[in-house]
Amino acid sequence: MRHYEVVFMVHPDQSEQVPAMIERYRGMIAAGNGAVHRLEDWGRRQLCFPIAKVHKAHYVLMNIECDNETLAELEHSFKFSDAVLRHLIVKMPKAVTSPSPMMKEEKSKSLMERGAEGRPADIPA
Repeated sequence: MRHYEVVFMVHPDQSEQVPAMIERYRGMIAAGNGAVHRLEDWGRRQLCFPIAKVHKAHYVLMNIECDNETLAELEHSFKFSDAVLRHLIVKMPKAVTSPSPMMKEEKSKSLMERGAEGRPADIPA
């Protein structure tokens, strides 16, 4: 199996659907015996230029390990989802688990470091 970095941008009107979309994509990867090594929700960010008269988008980054069939299914899902404005899939030489520069810079919430109740793991119960 190969390692990939996936970034997709969701229409801002569909931001509340992002957690369900992430779970669906994680399910696809798990069904294909793959793994998600890093998952970051960067939230709504300003676009450099408008896409279909939209000026903001909700960004999500995933570092995954999967086979070609799962990757094709994931890409097909991105292409035919009205909520996904753009997506980018890049082949990586190895699994990346460290926080991305965006996470270090913005201190956004990382979905992989959350506890079972949805709180960040470093906050005591």
